[in-house]
Amino acid sequence: MRIKKLLVLFLLYTVVVKAQLPSKSYSNIIPLPQKLQFNTGQFNLKDCKAIIVKDKSLAKEASWLQLCLKNLGFNVPIKNYRGTDAIILQLGKVKVAINSNEAYDLAVTTKKITVTSQSDRGIHYGIETLKLLTDKSHHVNACQITDWPAFSWRGYMIDAGRNFMPVALLKQQIDVMARYKLNVFHFHFTEDIAWRLESKLYPQLTNPETMLRNKGSFYTEADLKELISYCKDRYITLVPEIDMPGHSAAFKRAMKTDMQSDSGLVIVKNIIREFCSTYDVPYLHIGADEVKIGNKNFLPEVTRLIESLGKKVIGWEPGGNFAESTIRQLWMEGATKVSSNKNIRYIDSRHLYLNHMDPLESVVSIFNRKICNLDNGSDVALGGVICTWPDRRVNKPEDVLIQNPVYPAMLAFAERSWRGGGTNGWIANIGAGDTKAAKAFVEFEKRLLQHKALYFARLPFPYVKQTDLQWKLYGPFKNEGVLTKVFEVENQNFNVQNEPANLNAVGGTLILRHWWTPLVKGLLDNPEENTTWYAITRIWSDKDENRDFWIGFNNFSRSYASDSPKAATWDDRSSQVFVNSQPILAPAWKQAGLKGDMEQPLMDEGYEYRKPAKIQLKKGWNKVVVKLPIGSFKGTDWKNPQKWMFTFVPI
Repeated sequence: MRIKKLLVLFLLYTVVVKAQLPSKSYSNIIPLPQKLQFNTGQFNLKDCKAIIVKDKSLAKEASWLQLCLKNLGFNVPIKNYRGTDAIILQLGKVKVAINSNEAYDLAVTTKKITVTSQSDRGIHYGIETLKLLTDKSHHVNACQITDWPAFSWRGYMIDAGRNFMPVALLKQQIDVMARYKLNVFHFHFTEDIAWRLESKLYPQLTNPETMLRNKGSFYTEADLKELISYCKDRYITLVPEIDMPGHSAAFKRAMKTDMQSDSGLVIVKNIIREFCSTYDVPYLHIGADEVKIGNKNFLPEVTRLIESLGKKVIGWEPGGNFAESTIRQLWMEGATKVSSNKNIRYIDSRHLYLNHMDPLESVVSIFNRKICNLDNGSDVALGGVICTWPDRRVNKPEDVLIQNPVYPAMLAFAERSWRGGGTNGWIANIGAGDTKAAKAFVEFEKRLLQHKALYFARLPFPYVKQTDLQWKLYGPFKNEGVLTKVFEVENQNFNVQNEPANLNAVGGTLILRHWWTPLVKGLLDNPEENTTWYAITRIWSDKDENRDFWIGFNNFSRSYASDSPKAATWDDRSSQVFVNSQPILAPAWKQAGLKGDMEQPLMDEGYEYRKPAKIQLKKGWNKVVVKLPIGSFKGTDWKNPQKWMFTFVPI
C-alpha cells in the first residue's frame, strides 16, 4: 500500500519527466540555486548502480528518487553499497545563515551524486533540483550547489468560496507549487457567496439554499483531510481560512444571526472547536478584514480559543483588533505599522493579487518584487503569499486559471521568494533594456519559457516572450479632451529613425500609468490628463504571412464589475493600433457594451482568453504604431479604473 501511494505521488510530481529536457542544465532551474558552481565532467544516470540511504528517515525520498529514475528507464536499487556510480542521500549540516531546515547541498561528480540536508524536506528540494539538472541524454553536469530559501513562508492562496473549485483542480495547483519549492497553500473557502466546508454540527451552513453560486458545491470533511495530507506529502502546509466576522453573509443566511451577535459568537466558537479537533493543521486564518468590528470582544475571544486548541492565528492587515500574537497578512499599506513592532510576525501579500494583474505585467512585477521590503526574511518577516481572488463569477472552474496568470506568476514568485532580493518599490514594466534589473529579467524569462514548453503544454500558461520588443514612445501631445485627435506621428512620412523618442521601453505590455499610482510605478514619471502618447516598434517577418498577436488596451481585473468595451472599439479611450499604416480592428465583442455585472462572467474581454488577433505581415520589417490617448485619470466609477496601458506581442 505504501509503495502504491509513493507511485501515485511520483506520477503527480513527474508527469512530464519524459518530456524533452534542455541541453543546458543551468538555464532550466527555477528557482535558481543560491550558490551554483559547474565543474568539468558529467555523471551518467544510466551508469547509476545504487541509491544509498544513510538514515532510515529518508526512506520516502529514496523511494521517490527510485521511481523518478525508473520513469527514465533505469531500475536502480536502494541498497548498502560501497562502490562508485551511486546517488547518496544523507542527513548532515549545511552551512547557511538562514532557513537551514530547508537548505541542501548537491554535489555531482563523474562518479557519484550526493544530496545532503539536515531534513527530509531539504533532501526533497535537492532531488527536485537534480531533476532539473538532468539533460535529455540523462547526463548531469558536474557541479556543487549550496542552496537555501531567502524566506521561510512561500505561499499561494486560492479563493474557492466565491467560485467553487474541484479537489482535482486544487491538487493540480498544489503539484505545481511543490515542483517549485513553494511551501504554503492558503485555502480560502468561506465567503459572502457561500460557505463551502462541511460542518457536522451545523449542516445548514452548506445547504444549497444559502449559496449564491455553485449551489450545493462544498468540501466534505474527507475532502479537506485529503488535501491536508496531499500537501504534507509534498512538504506544503495547508493554511485554512474561515473568514470572520466579515465576508460571512452566507453564515448569516444559514444561521439566521450575525457572527458578532451573542448567539453568533457561540456558534462560531463551536465551529472552531469542531474544526480544530477534526483537522491536523498548525494554523487557522480568521480573515477579519473589510468589516466593521461592532463586538470588540469577538476577535480576542476567538483568538484565545484557537490558541488554547493548539493553533496559531493569522489575520489580514489592515483588519480587526488583533492580539499581538496574531500573524498579520498584509494586503494594503500597513507594513510600517506592523514591522515597527518587533513582536508581530507578518506575511506580505501587498500588490500580489493575481486577479488584478495583466499576465505579462504579473511576471515582471513579481520577479522584481522585494518581499517584505527586505532581501531576506526573518523570524518576524516570514515571507509572502500570492493570491487569486476571482470575485466575478466564472463559467467553469478552469476559467480561474485561464483568466488569471496563476502559473506564470507562481514561477516568478517561486524564484523571488526563494532567491530573495528584488527592486525597491513596486514596478509594472521592464523599462529600458539596459538596466541591471532588465538584464536579470531577460535571463529569468529564458528559463520561464523553457519551463512553459516542458511542463505546461497542457496547462494554462498565459505568457509569451516579450523582452525582444523594443518600443520608442513619443509624447505627450495635448489632445484637449478630444481622444480621436490626430498628431504627426500618425503621418505615414513620420520617420522614426530621424525623430528621437521621448522614452524607450521593452516589453509586450507597457503600462504608462497604473490605476494604483503612485504605489505602482508606471512608465511615465509625470503623466498628464488629456494627452496622447504613441508607441512605435517594428516586427520582422521572413515571408508574407498571417501571424497571431495578443492585443489589448485594458486588461480587466477579475474582481471588478467592469463594463465591457462598446462595439467596434478597443476601449473607452479611443486607443488604436496600426500595422504598416493599416488600422487593426477591435474584436467583435461577445458582450459589447455590457454594463459591469459580477454575476456575468467575462467572455473575451481579456486578450489572454480570447482568440488571438490575426495580422497580415509583409516580408521584412513591419511598422507598428500604437495610439494611446487619455482624458481624465478618473474612471467612470471605482469599478472602471483607468489603467493606461496596452499589450501588443506576437505569439
